[in-house]
Amino acid sequence: MWHFEHTILTEASVQTIWKLYSDISSWVEWDKEIDFASLEGPFIAGIQGALQPKGQGLMTFELTEVDPPRRFANIADIPGAGIHIEFIHRLQQTHKGTAITHEVNITGPNAEQLGPEWGGQIAQGLPSTMQGLAAAAVERERQQGG
Repeated sequence: MWHFEHTILTEASVQTIWKLYSDISSWVEWDKEIDFASLEGPFIAGIQGALQPKGQGLMTFELTEVDPPRRFANIADIPGAGIHIEFIHRLQQTHKGTAITHEVNITGPNAEQLGPEWGGQIAQGLPSTMQGLAAAAVERERQQGG
């Protein structure tokens, strides 16, 4: 298994960040690593979705866990690569603000071989994606008057 986790703090509220998470059509506004994202239904466990990382083909995924407004997880199977990529997104209110944590786990028969390459590419863009999410949430709260 390959694993990466990153946490940032923001002044934006858990509720505002959750609204951005659950509005999958807004992902392209704050995640500059993707060109397209959609869901085939509501933001609940078991729903299928698709996203297209920049410069890559369309990737399908399934929401495996949705626990508003604290946590959601999705998994993507990579056909032909022998890996599964799980993304876990957690929000926690702290005395310093909201902690946003994104975790990536790569499993499967080829995880040891492909995990560092695939995961390394994901990990490289994750901090800026999370900063984009935090900035979008702060801006949304500013527009709504706090």
